[in-house]
Amino acid sequence: MVQTQNQKIYDLGERTKKFAMRVREYVKSAPKSIAGIEDVKQLVRSSGSVGANYIEAEESLSRKDFAMRIKICRKEAKESRYWLELIAVKTDQTDEKAALIQEATELTKIFGAIVEKSK
Repeated sequence: MVQTQNQKIYDLGERTKKFAMRVREYVKSAPKSIAGIEDVKQLVRSSGSVGANYIEAEESLSRKDFAMRIKICRKEAKESRYWLELIAVKTDQTDEKAALIQEATELTKIFGAIVEKSK
Protein backbone atom coordinates (compact mmCIF):
# COMPACT_ATOMS: atom_id res chain seq x y z
CA MET A 1 0.00 0.00 0.00
CA VAL A 2 1.50 3.30 -1.12
CA GLN A 3 0.57 6.53 0.67
CA THR A 4 1.62 10.11 0.06
CA GLN A 5 1.92 12.88 2.61
CA ASN A 6 -1.82 13.60 2.39
CA GLN A 7 -2.51 9.88 3.02
CA LYS A 8 -4.05 9.01 -0.36
CA ILE A 9 -4.11 5.26 -0.84
CA TYR A 10 -3.09 4.05 -4.29
CA ASP A 11 -4.10 0.41 -3.76
CA LEU A 12 -7.66 0.66 -5.13
CA GLY A 13 -8.85 -2.43 -3.28
CA GLU A 14 -7.76 -0.94 0.03
CA ARG A 15 -8.94 2.55 -0.93
CA THR A 16 -12.43 1.40 -1.85
CA LYS A 17 -12.69 -0.64 1.34
CA LYS A 18 -11.60 2.36 3.41
CA PHE A 19 -14.20 4.49 1.61
CA ALA A 20 -16.98 2.03 2.51
CA MET A 21 -15.79 1.86 6.11
CA ARG A 22 -15.68 5.67 6.42
CA VAL A 23 -19.21 5.88 5.00
CA ARG A 24 -20.44 3.38 7.58
CA GLU A 25 -18.90 5.42 10.38
CA TYR A 26 -20.26 8.67 8.94
CA VAL A 27 -23.89 7.51 8.65
CA LYS A 28 -24.07 6.75 12.36
CA SER A 29 -24.90 10.44 12.84
CA ALA A 30 -27.51 10.58 10.07
CA PRO A 31 -31.09 11.51 10.99
CA LYS A 32 -33.40 8.66 11.94
CA SER A 33 -36.30 9.95 9.85
CA ILE A 34 -37.91 7.70 7.22
CA ALA A 35 -36.09 9.56 4.43
CA GLY A 36 -32.81 9.55 6.35
CA ILE A 37 -32.96 5.81 6.97
CA GLU A 38 -33.71 5.06 3.32
CA ASP A 39 -30.95 7.38 2.09
CA VAL A 40 -28.47 5.75 4.47
CA LYS A 41 -29.42 2.27 3.23
CA GLN A 42 -28.80 3.33 -0.36
CA LEU A 43 -25.50 4.99 0.52
CA VAL A 44 -24.23 1.98 2.47
CA ARG A 45 -25.12 -0.33 -0.44
CA SER A 46 -23.53 1.81 -3.14
CA SER A 47 -20.36 2.60 -1.18
CA GLY A 48 -19.79 -1.09 -0.45
CA SER A 49 -20.56 -2.03 -4.02
CA VAL A 50 -17.67 0.11 -5.31
CA GLY A 51 -15.13 -2.15 -3.62
CA ALA A 52 -17.01 -5.39 -4.18
CA ASN A 53 -17.12 -4.77 -7.91
CA TYR A 54 -13.45 -3.79 -7.92
CA ILE A 55 -12.62 -7.18 -6.37
CA GLU A 56 -14.70 -8.81 -9.11
CA ALA A 57 -12.85 -6.78 -11.76
CA GLU A 58 -9.50 -7.98 -10.44
CA GLU A 59 -10.71 -11.56 -10.91
CA SER A 60 -12.35 -10.99 -14.29
CA LEU A 61 -12.13 -13.66 -16.95
CA SER A 62 -11.90 -11.36 -19.95
CA ARG A 63 -11.15 -7.79 -20.92
CA LYS A 64 -14.82 -7.21 -21.59
CA ASP A 65 -15.77 -8.51 -18.15
CA PHE A 66 -13.07 -6.32 -16.57
CA ALA A 67 -14.35 -3.21 -18.36
CA MET A 68 -17.93 -3.95 -17.32
CA ARG A 69 -16.99 -4.36 -13.64
CA ILE A 70 -14.97 -1.14 -13.68
CA LYS A 71 -17.93 0.67 -15.25
CA ILE A 72 -20.08 -0.61 -12.40
CA CYS A 73 -17.47 0.67 -9.91
CA ARG A 74 -17.70 4.09 -11.55
CA LYS A 75 -21.50 4.00 -11.49
CA GLU A 76 -21.59 3.02 -7.81
CA ALA A 77 -19.09 5.75 -6.88
CA LYS A 78 -21.30 8.30 -8.66
CA GLU A 79 -24.34 6.96 -6.86
CA SER A 80 -22.54 7.18 -3.53
CA ARG A 81 -21.81 10.83 -4.19
CA TYR A 82 -25.50 11.42 -4.94
CA TRP A 83 -26.64 9.86 -1.66
CA LEU A 84 -23.96 11.72 0.30
CA GLU A 85 -25.24 14.99 -1.12
CA LEU A 86 -28.80 14.15 -0.03
CA ILE A 87 -28.06 13.11 3.53
CA ALA A 88 -28.33 15.89 6.09
CA VAL A 89 -26.02 15.49 9.05
CA LYS A 90 -25.04 17.45 12.11
CA THR A 91 -22.91 20.54 11.57
CA ASP A 92 -19.86 18.91 13.15
CA GLN A 93 -19.94 16.27 10.40
CA THR A 94 -19.80 18.64 7.40
CA ASP A 95 -16.02 18.29 6.96
CA GLU A 96 -16.28 14.50 6.77
CA LYS A 97 -19.22 14.79 4.37
CA ALA A 98 -17.16 17.03 2.08
CA ALA A 99 -14.21 14.63 2.30
CA LEU A 100 -16.40 11.65 1.41
CA ILE A 101 -17.95 13.51 -1.52
CA GLN A 102 -14.42 14.35 -2.70
CA GLU A 103 -13.36 10.71 -2.37
CA ALA A 104 -16.42 9.52 -4.31
CA THR A 105 -15.60 12.06 -7.03
CA GLU A 106 -11.96 10.95 -7.19
CA LEU A 107 -12.95 7.29 -7.36
CA THR A 108 -15.38 8.10 -10.19
CA LYS A 109 -12.59 9.80 -12.13
CA ILE A 110 -10.11 6.98 -11.47
CA PHE A 111 -12.54 4.33 -12.66
CA GLY A 112 -13.45 6.50 -15.65
CA ALA A 113 -9.78 6.69 -16.61
CA ILE A 114 -9.42 2.93 -16.25
CA VAL A 115 -12.44 2.40 -18.52
CA GLU A 116 -10.89 4.67 -21.15
CA LYS A 117 -7.51 2.88 -20.97
CA SER A 118 -9.13 -0.55 -21.19
CA LYS A 119 -10.76 0.21 -24.55
